[in-house]
Amino acid sequence: MSDAARTGLKRSLRFRDLTLFYIVSGLSIRWIATAAAAGPSTLLVWVFALLGFFVPLAGCVMELSSRYPDEGGLYVWTREAFGDFSGFLAAWTYWMSNLPYFAAILYFGAGSVLFAFGARGQSLAGDSRYYLLFTLFWLAVITVTNILGTDAGKWLNNIGSIGSTVPITLLIVLAGICLVRFGPVTSFRPHELVPHLSLKNAIFWSTIFFAFAGCEAGSFMGDEIENPRRTIPRALLVGGAIFAAAYILGTASMLIALPSEAINGVDGFMRGVATLGAHLHLAWLAIPVALLIGVNTVGGAAAYLSSTSRLPFVAGIDAYLPRVFGRVHPRFRTPWVAIGLYGLAGIVVALLGQTGTTVHGAYDVLVSMSIITNFLPFLFLFASMIRLQRREAGPDVIRVWGGRPVAIGLACMGLATTVLTIVLSVIPGADETNKALAVAKVLISIAALVGAGVVVFVVAERKKARALARAKHRIGA
Repeated sequence: MSDAARTGLKRSLRFRDLTLFYIVSGLSIRWIATAAAAGPSTLLVWVFALLGFFVPLAGCVMELSSRYPDEGGLYVWTREAFGDFSGFLAAWTYWMSNLPYFAAILYFGAGSVLFAFGARGQSLAGDSRYYLLFTLFWLAVITVTNILGTDAGKWLNNIGSIGSTVPITLLIVLAGICLVRFGPVTSFRPHELVPHLSLKNAIFWSTIFFAFAGCEAGSFMGDEIENPRRTIPRALLVGGAIFAAAYILGTASMLIALPSEAINGVDGFMRGVATLGAHLHLAWLAIPVALLIGVNTVGGAAAYLSSTSRLPFVAGIDAYLPRVFGRVHPRFRTPWVAIGLYGLAGIVVALLGQTGTTVHGAYDVLVSMSIITNFLPFLFLFASMIRLQRREAGPDVIRVWGGRPVAIGLACMGLATTVLTIVLSVIPGADETNKALAVAKVLISIAALVGAGVVVFVVAERKKARALARAKHRIGA
């Protein structure tokens, strides 16, 4: 029985849908503001991240998704390479790491939307209740829409991609006009573009590498993609090229409009657009751009919720989570229990992230929670790419150009970059008063996350063993 028949899901995602999915999941406007805040040297860091992380990741995803184009993606690849335990642990760390992402990106969208409502909107900029209600409302809408089917859910992704490409294109065009008429407010002299090697900068660079994560997510919906073996690589190439160029050109455009010290992570992008619009007497552009960014963040959250919820769904089918996770809605043909519970978990994390802190503090906490745990599954992904090179590839498999030696080289590069990013992310910032305690909190949190996954797997294995023993006993009787 094919994996598609086993899951009972509907194939409704075509090349266009998947390309737009990669754009909305991979191109996040908030990273442009984050990068620009560090100054023009970040432009070169974008190139390093592109070559050192995204190219290896995209190459591995293209080949692995062509080898094993089944529902679950990362879970299936790691299981094939290292067995059930590693496959489950890779999936567990991935879906847990994405829970803070939903609130983080929706907080960014909430801050940007306020620009559309002028002074009245800005009066809510420090109101944590507004940000929390915005996040909870849209998480509920996203969850329900994805339960109603991929035909409905994919339109959130498709519209969300417009919410990133249009504002970034406008930013680049406005920056080009201002560059010719007024010149840049930031110096782009050669020595300004050279990254300064320091521990503080290296820690920040890890967040830039994090921006290129996401191209693996589309493969989690393998049984809902038409001809996934061919569609995933093509869509990944097109979508990846678009958001890689957008990150670099968007950061440069932001720095043309504003000095780096004036850019804030929550509303920095909108501040840049508003400044450029004011210079050109087009201040009204801030209104549609602000609303489009809000749409983009909703689309980004929807893309990750729809794709990542497929991991507990497949784990439920394999009985490593309660079998209720593997249920498919009889009418909508979606894993409605996995989607619903995952959306509910995202709402709980949003509530916990805001507790006892400011809006800016909650945003920083949610981003920090995402980075380290999000990179743990990539250790499994790159290691699986290396291990699976031992197996022969079928004639329909799309291989990395250059074959086995290049595939192993790319995976080793991605593995090294991932390890470095994780190590740098553990190091506390300069403003942290108790650095030892901060590191301990991070390490304990990671150990708790991984340990919880180990416990869930062991319990599931014991249940399966007891069920098998009872079945053998009944047969013997």
